[in-house]
Amino acid sequence: MNEKTTKEIAELAKILKESNQIVFFGGAGVSTASGVPDFRSSNGLYSQKLNRNFTPEQAVSHSFFMRYPEEFYAFYKTYLVYPKAQPNDCHKALAQLESMGKLKAIVTQNIDGLHQAAGSKKVYELHGSVHRNYCMKCHAFYDAQYVLDALGIPKCTECGAVVKPDVVLYEEGLDDDTVTGAIRAISQADTLIIGGTSLIVYPAAGLINYFRGKKLVLINKSTTSADHKADLVINEDIAMIMKKAVAQMDKNL
Repeated sequence: MNEKTTKEIAELAKILKESNQIVFFGGAGVSTASGVPDFRSSNGLYSQKLNRNFTPEQAVSHSFFMRYPEEFYAFYKTYLVYPKAQPNDCHKALAQLESMGKLKAIVTQNIDGLHQAAGSKKVYELHGSVHRNYCMKCHAFYDAQYVLDALGIPKCTECGAVVKPDVVLYEEGLDDDTVTGAIRAISQADTLIIGGTSLIVYPAAGLINYFRGKKLVLINKSTTSADHKADLVINEDIAMIMKKAVAQMDKNL
């Protein structure tokens, strides 16, 4: 680890130590170390040319789901659900910060449920979760494994209707209660850490504009549109950075 990164970790640890109302806003880069691909990176899923007559964006749209449910589920189960993924050092560090009483909420664009798996309690999932699936008719609940095990289109055992993932597809709006909670958390934060996101997915990325606190930290491998606003920008692996910063902060408490 070079001297620059060492200094950045020390500065982040100091910010964490001095903050009591931290909110973390995260994207796909938070889960890449867990084996969940970053769809929008240069080698991510959305950059791949699939050997099919539709684009990945079309495949996860509401209209595609309604019109071609079998093709939707073939794509969804292959590319969007990772049942073997485990929380990485970033997820664990954030859960540790929450248990210390420092971190008040996580606002995530991810749908993998890894923050909860790591032990985080207050998580606003802007784009839903693969772990929640509901019958479109009677609203019976089904877990991710039920969907993965289904042949073709998963159907409700109660009424026979199609089961839909509680995931925000293209052409669908974000959940109002989730957005309201996320805005409240961000607006009350004294420190906002933005991690693993390029901040190009709206309306989610626009939520950071509600931050009125003291310290804005950006941790992402590439530059973002909010870098110029940040008090600290770290272009390194977020799992490593968060693990070391929390460990260093914890020692100095």
